[in-house]
Amino acid sequence: MDDASQSRPPRPGDEPAAVPPADVPTLLVKIFGKDRPGITAGLFDTLAAYGVDVVDIEQVVTRGRIVLCALVTAPARGAEGDLRATVHGWAESMRLQAEIISGIGDNRPRGEGRSHVTVLGQPLTAESTAAIAALITGAGGNIDRIFRLAKYPVTAVEFAVSGAEPAVLRSALAPQAAARGVDVAVVPAGLQRRAQRLVVMDVDSTVIQDEVIELFAAHAGCEAEVAGVTAAAMRGELDFEQSLHARVALLAGLDVSVVDKVRAEVRLTPGARTLIRTLKRLGYQVGVVSGGFTQVTDDLKERLGLDFAAANTLEVVDGRLTGRVTGPIVDRAGKARLLREFAAQAGVPLSQTVAVGDGANDLDMLNAAGLGVAFNAKPLVRQAADTAVNVPFLDTVLYLLGITREEVEAADALDGVPTTP
Repeated sequence: MDDASQSRPPRPGDEPAAVPPADVPTLLVKIFGKDRPGITAGLFDTLAAYGVDVVDIEQVVTRGRIVLCALVTAPARGAEGDLRATVHGWAESMRLQAEIISGIGDNRPRGEGRSHVTVLGQPLTAESTAAIAALITGAGGNIDRIFRLAKYPVTAVEFAVSGAEPAVLRSALAPQAAARGVDVAVVPAGLQRRAQRLVVMDVDSTVIQDEVIELFAAHAGCEAEVAGVTAAAMRGELDFEQSLHARVALLAGLDVSVVDKVRAEVRLTPGARTLIRTLKRLGYQVGVVSGGFTQVTDDLKERLGLDFAAANTLEVVDGRLTGRVTGPIVDRAGKARLLREFAAQAGVPLSQTVAVGDGANDLDMLNAAGLGVAFNAKPLVRQAADTAVNVPFLDTVLYLLGITREEVEAADALDGVPTTP
């Protein structure tokens, strides 16, 4: 192709260029002021008279103030001055301000390595935001866009970052997040984020606020003994299976009617129902795995519409608990195994799974999942997980997946569901 054919105007049937050539003159038109209906349409109606093409658009409305930026190709030679005067005149008629900057080409190419960095704060202070932004820059990243995901019960914002690999960003941000009083999650950008996923959660102190074994122990009058065994396990004197058998043995002789009483006492974690309902609307599959008991998790599966549930099973003979469990033990390794089994049944790659838990026996599951979330966890678990959430609202996990509070509330309103924190 000769130079003349390369520079000729496009003809009908030509394939459009993916991006404008780097040497094409462009104008950045910036409009700002009090928001009202019709501003966007009015600006582009004004620009349309000059036959310009739209290269990029950004619009943000904050507290009733709009900032609208349009990157357009320059008009025909000699018309730029008239375009500027017309845009300024239109803006003045709308009681807006306008700024027009000449330049060449499109936005600069974004760097390799793209991530979504979600920051949660209660509150989110200017100091912590500055620190996170500086750490992103220090890791070689550039912040391309920022937008708010939620304003309550936590403030959640998302940074679109390019120029740094997700693993590098995570290493740079995670140690500082806790010190700054914020939670930070780093996930790779791309289509995978919006793909249907499998979310698997621990139960005790995650989906529910309680420790189920302690609820049973209260009815058996052995809370202190169960707490003592739990403490021994936490000190490393007993492994999970040993501590489970020791604690369950203290329940021997309880009437099976206690199961219904414990089910009635279980308290869902704030946001659990909203999280599960929203995920199900979006086509996600959701499951729970627990070192507790199927006598409770099966009930939760039915109440919450879960796709999967697995736990240990208390043995019952002649209407009484025997103090033993039946079947394979769901321990630390068992939770990871069940995550893989659920993923296979759901037809979801392990890379598209999300695991949420709070305890050391969740670590294998958190590490096996595509995204591991430590929920109000001990320091050891927070350090090992991909990200941590340290506010008492389980539905904040939605923000890590890029789902906004407004989207949740809009869907609730359509379904007639009362809005809850």
